[in-house]
Amino acid sequence: MPIRKLEFRGINRNHLGMYFEELGGELITDSFPYIYKADSWSGEILEEAEISFTAVFKVNTVQIRFIAEDEETLSELIKKYRFKTTRIGG
Repeated sequence: MPIRKLEFRGINRNHLGMYFEELGGELITDSFPYIYKADSWSGEILEEAEISFTAVFKVNTVQIRFIAEDEETLSELIKKYRFKTTRIGG
């Protein structure tokens, strides 16, 4: 079973969970690690923290683990998930 861990910054943990649900995952747990399961994959929101770049500029960081039945499913899941987390500046 392939596994990949990624970090997302500046996106609310609740939104990250909502993205798993939009991709077909069902929330299994009510606390860390938040686990979302679907037929051929699962996603885990492992932890959320805050990092400081300066005394004023702080941003949240969320660790997520993706698990799938095979490498192709994992790659497709991460591709779709990253699409949902894309932010366009302006």
